[in-house]
Amino acid sequence: MENALLVGLSRQMGLSHELDVVSNNIANINTTGFKADNAAFSEFLMSNARDNDFSGKDKRVSFVQDRNTWIDLSQGAVERTGNPLDVAVDGKGYLTVQTQRGQRYTRNGSLTINATGQLVTSEGDQVMGAAGPITFQVNDHDINISSTGIISVRDGTGADAPRGQLQLTYFDRPQMLKKDGASLFNAPAGVNTVAVPANTRVVQGGLEKSNVHAIAAMARMIEITRSYSDISAILQQQSDQRRNALQQLSQPPSSS
Repeated sequence: MENALLVGLSRQMGLSHELDVVSNNIANINTTGFKADNAAFSEFLMSNARDNDFSGKDKRVSFVQDRNTWIDLSQGAVERTGNPLDVAVDGKGYLTVQTQRGQRYTRNGSLTINATGQLVTSEGDQVMGAAGPITFQVNDHDINISSTGIISVRDGTGADAPRGQLQLTYFDRPQMLKKDGASLFNAPAGVNTVAVPANTRVVQGGLEKSNVHAIAAMARMIEITRSYSDISAILQQQSDQRRNALQQLSQPPSSS
């Protein structure tokens, strides 16, 4: 009876964590460049918790182990905005940005120009070019960003002038990237940069939306809530049985 309570509790702990993950995904449905998280679970056989009344596989108690979370790096839909400073990365690769915490990587291409003329993200982080930060002049207009990330403008004289090239980065083990906020990623030690795949291109005037599937996420949230409630009901039944058994055992034997 105690084993049933412990197994049920381990499953509830896993469901609680998964509910947090799914809730965060739903909260970021409209976050540009957001990548969904998923919870990973496995069976954990407790070698010291046994029921010797059974044989074979039933002898060890099987718990639910909350392993970790993993990031779904699949590409989200590209939404056309018409803003010349909005860019989407179509394919495998990340924009490189400089933050106060160091270099980070993002698929959020909602860009703007700050007061000093530098190209920055919506959070104010510098967007890195192949030769460093990208800076515009006061009279620059008609900004054009090619499919390879080359940025050119019409300067004050009306001539075409280059302003840099977006630094796209890819990794040998992208599944090891760590989230740093809603749409930034950090490359931990051991994750190395590699050449960006040749079919990757930059789309000007578009943004990559979150890759969270709203209907599937909502359905999963309902399923988790129901499973949690069902386990609570089972645990309550087990608790009632235990209490009734203790009450029966505590009663003095009747005299015949």
